[in-house]
Amino acid sequence: MAKRNQSNNKKKCLIGPLNGQKRSEKAFRVRHKAACSQMELPLTEHPCNGDEQLYPTKIGSFSKGLPHNSLGEVDLQAYNQFIKALKTGNKDDFESIPLGGNAKLSNPQAAYVFDLAGTDCHNLDIAVPPSFKSAWAAGEMAELYWQALTRDVSFHEYRTHPLTMEAASELSSFSDFRGPKAGGKVTTGTLFRGITPGDLIGPYISQFLWKNVPYGGTTIVQHYRTTLAGSDHMTSYDQWLEIQNGSTPAAPLFDPTPRYIRNGRDLSEYVHQDFSFQGPLSACLVLLSFGREALDIYNPYLKSETQDGFITFGAPHILDLVTKVARAALEAAWFQKYLVNRRLRPEEFGGRVHNHLMGAASYPINSELLHSQVISKVFSQFHSYLLPMSYPEGCPIHPAYPAGHAAIAGAGATVLKAFFKESFKIPNPVTASSDGHSLLPYSGKPLTIGGELNKLAANISLGRNTAGVHWRSDGIEGMKLGEAVAISILSDYSATYHEKFIGFSFTKFDGTRITIK
Repeated sequence: MAKRNQSNNKKKCLIGPLNGQKRSEKAFRVRHKAACSQMELPLTEHPCNGDEQLYPTKIGSFSKGLPHNSLGEVDLQAYNQFIKALKTGNKDDFESIPLGGNAKLSNPQAAYVFDLAGTDCHNLDIAVPPSFKSAWAAGEMAELYWQALTRDVSFHEYRTHPLTMEAASELSSFSDFRGPKAGGKVTTGTLFRGITPGDLIGPYISQFLWKNVPYGGTTIVQHYRTTLAGSDHMTSYDQWLEIQNGSTPAAPLFDPTPRYIRNGRDLSEYVHQDFSFQGPLSACLVLLSFGREALDIYNPYLKSETQDGFITFGAPHILDLVTKVARAALEAAWFQKYLVNRRLRPEEFGGRVHNHLMGAASYPINSELLHSQVISKVFSQFHSYLLPMSYPEGCPIHPAYPAGHAAIAGAGATVLKAFFKESFKIPNPVTASSDGHSLLPYSGKPLTIGGELNKLAANISLGRNTAGVHWRSDGIEGMKLGEAVAISILSDYSATYHEKFIGFSFTKFDGTRITIK
């Protein structure tokens, strides 16, 4: 009794516009409205390119890590068990999937996960990927072969190097190549670049992958470990087949000198070793160092005479969201990878090209690729038609489409464009020296936050292509998927702020403007 009286005698210190009961009710309404908004969205159909149904031997489908025959064609019993597990979602069925070696499938059950913010990952759509025999796939594979041959060419030399000039000329001849062009042709200025606003302006690499990163009480200099020039892998057929079956590869050979990213090999290794949201996080820390002038003009605290943003519309808010969207973007990508597309990886396609041209099998590969100049150059250098890989282990053990790196990069860049002024000019822009030892001043066209964030997303996405582990469409559509994830999460959170806020307004990857209220 004494304790009850003591409790009743405690002073109530809560102040504010809502008491506890009203606050609880409003919190419920905010969450209920967000849930209802998602529930009211039209359902997505999720069409695929039909390769899995078209080819009984599954030559157009991802199967790395499962057992294969001497042609690298998957054991059908193993593949069917893989599909059974994906269809049922039964945990025991996943444990019954036969593997060909030590490598394990990468987290297929993540395809079923739910999240509590943004659109459910099963209700976000992407375009249908190229089919196995299409001219579109042929153009993408030719680009990957050329990227492999030019990994050690400095970005500074792209406009004049014989290999990049040959690459641009040949890619222009493909009937359905969808990389960026100038005057209807691929040029050395558009070669291997993204298609978003800002991608074709200035250096190939985004400022956010070169500039020093303020990191609390220290500074991260973006010198990165890279591999030695000429360190290409999986160019012998026996090695290729062992890797398809899930064998453990040899260790890579590293350059003893860390370097600024100066060529495709360096970029490949950056996106080999980075953690999930490293690029967007580094960009966020750089942007925050630019001060209030770099913030988006609709930040509600820019015009306040008495307050600054912090937990909302300040550094903790931006840092939280740029990292939060990374996992949600991966969830959406994993759903598409495992439950919709199951697209084969470029290294698997390279095995099909090799066996077809060596006469060991006959596959419906588009003739534009089979008769290309780059195919002959690859064979002349490596004595096989396999795609030379940057990584000893080749691609990860999950399907290609869309790219997880691209989805994270697209989501992170979208959040940063929502919080920062896209037109703000990057101060003191730089470019890496040809040897990667130093940064030099850049004096070309002005580089803006919006353009360099788009370029960052493209660098991270297409850097995986340079390594040989993804297709161009994996990256482009992955970026768009990440963007959609970020927009849906920003939309849900926009209802949670107390400030007078008119919404997030920014430019999407396709160049259109959007406002999220």
